[in-house]
Amino acid sequence: MPKLPAIEGDEFVKFLQKIGFEIIRTKGSHVRLKSKDGKYTTVPVHKNKILPKGLLRKIIREDLQIELNEFLRLYSDFKKGKK
Repeated sequence: MPKLPAIEGDEFVKFLQKIGFEIIRTKGSHVRLKSKDGKYTTVPVHKNKILPKGLLRKIIREDLQIELNEFLRLYSDFKKGKK
């Protein structure tokens, strides 16, 4: 099984925006996002904290509804674009 990268909450929100999600609300340290095709997710954005691997895997599998390999490809492209 491929290894998940260590991602902070604010970076993950930027990645989700890059793939078509938009922020619909922020409440405390949680950001709620929605995609054009009706998918929703909530990401905790705690200062300089890495998202737990289980939560990241749940968001990828259930909220984004994409395969892990597809996520890793998209995230890799996102990271290359930031440099």
